[in-house]
Amino acid sequence: MATREAVFPPGRHALYERNRYSPAVKSNGFLFVSGQVGSREDGSPEPDLQAQVRLAFDNLNAVLAAAGCTFDDVVDVTLFVVDPESNLETIWRVLPEYWGEAPYPTLTGIGVTWLYGFQFEIKVVAKLP
Repeated sequence: MATREAVFPPGRHALYERNRYSPAVKSNGFLFVSGQVGSREDGSPEPDLQAQVRLAFDNLNAVLAAAGCTFDDVVDVTLFVVDPESNLETIWRVLPEYWGEAPYPTLTGIGVTWLYGFQFEIKVVAKLP
């Protein structure tokens, strides 16, 4: 049976405890990261979409770092986007700042109607170093 070890970045523990989930779980050589959004310290959404995407990546990178990983270790990405027809171009302008060089991770993009007040969420799987 596989074991799982929860990974918590510094701070924001109350958010995870209140909602009863782990920010990430190590299992069988991989890190499974819960979806990260562009939330401010108080948990509210960053209203500017580009800033929201950057903040989501900052939150993601904090989780990856807590597990000893970087975005270079990411092998699979799932993006959730509210109204992708209107928002994807703006999001796509920010991604290269964080994406790194080829070979890129796999990518699945999903258009959704609601993300609890957010317009962008990123979920990843990384190979543990």
